Amino acid sequence: MSLFKKKKYSTIRPVTGKKRDIPKGVWDKCKSCRSTIYQSKLKENMNICPSCGFHSPLMAEERIELLTDKGSFKEVDASLESVDTLKFEGISYSEKLEANKKKTGMKDAVICGTATLDKKPLALGVMDFRFLGASMGSVVGEKITRITELATKKRLPLVIVTASGGARMYEGMLSLMQMAKTSGAIERHMEEGLPYIVIMTHPTTAGVTASFASLGDLTIAEPKALIGFAGPRVIKDTTQAELPEGFQTSEFLLKKGMIDRIVDRSELRKELSLYLDFFQASCGKKSG
Repeated sequence: MSLFKKKKYSTIRPVTGKKRDIPKGVWDKCKSCRSTIYQSKLKENMNICPSCGFHSPLMAEERIELLTDKGSFKEVDASLESVDTLKFEGISYSEKLEANKKKTGMKDAVICGTATLDKKPLALGVMDFRFLGASMGSVVGEKITRITELATKKRLPLVIVTASGGARMYEGMLSLMQMAKTSGAIERHMEEGLPYIVIMTHPTTAGVTASFASLGDLTIAEPKALIGFAGPRVIKDTTQAELPEGFQTSEFLLKKGMIDRIVDRSELRKELSLYLDFFQASCGKKSG
């Protein structure tokens, strides 16, 4: 007979009250440092993580608001929409387009128009990664080309904010053709002595990086943005070489001369205004 009788303990406490549910849309997690942040605080901080400074993407409307005078933006070519021309078996591109239209309220992955910034006129294109990864299909390429041609015709500086996963695979070769089309329009714009400013945001990759995103007179990037052509694994398998740490970040590319400047989002509006002042003289007449 044992001297002590062991009591039975339960590690499970009875639930005495209702379970407290955390409402959706209250918290967000930084994709860089994994810190948990109030969404309201993140929005107040322009979607910049207060812990590590990572710049989370902005919606196109938020970006336009940041870079233009209030009420000055006038959208052009708003009615252009992609169509499922190739109709691959087993892939419903049309359904994906409709789902992304519903999710974002946009008709495709870029918004273009004219505006002013501190009363200085400009032509502006803003890509939005929420719409099919801001992949470049026929409509994205056409809208970038048209806003460039409009800027050339009206002798306006051109500013394009990039964010993209690359060419839109659902459109095959039609998507790849946009690389040449947009680049040709940019070249004609620059031949007229008109400035072209690129603002690369996270992420800017593949066909967009290999075309109009890399042709700016001035190329700016946000901190810690992923910028590159192919992914690290593809490059490593192809070259059979060890890749330097962080080789596709804006900081690494600044050191190598691919971009001209890294600008914190909180300073971007002010700096863009200064750049427009600097380039303004070239917009008045054709350079010799």
